[in-house]
Formats: sequence, C-alpha cells, structure tokens
Amino acid sequence: MAYSYKTKGTCSSAISFDIDEEGKLKNVVFTGGCNGNLKAIGKLVEGKDAKTIADTLRGNTCGFKSTSCGDQLARAIDQALGA
Repeated sequence: MAYSYKTKGTCSSAISFDIDEEGKLKNVVFTGGCNGNLKAIGKLVEGKDAKTIADTLRGNTCGFKSTSCGDQLARAIDQALGA
C-alpha cells in the first residue's frame, strides 16, 4: 500500500513509500532535503522490514534539531502501521 507523509522540522518536506503485504518497505522517496543522503536512506531500507526500520531510526536527530529525516521516516512508518 502507498503512503505519503508531510514531514515536520526537517529540510525534506515529504516522504512517500510503499509497504508490501509482507511488511517490507519499497519505493522510499524524500521530497527536498539532502538529495544524496536521502537517496542513500531509500536504497538502504528498500526491501527491509518496515517496523524494524522504524525502530532503528526513531529518535535520530540532525544537528541542533530534535528530529531528522530518518526520524521522520520512522514516524511515517509508525503512522502507516497504526502504531
């Protein structure tokens, strides 16, 4: 199923992704932000268990910010999974 999430507190403005019937992440795309780093995150999480990725990235910060693009992905996954 396809999901879209509007980020808060990060340079990226949105994240879109799919979670397949086995709970695996697919097609993770960030809008805005650090292009190379966010493409890399998308490649690293492709095909991985969505809940495991959320648990790994949750709470990660960026500089002085209380969140990060990775943390926002975790929040987006939590929302998609109803956690």
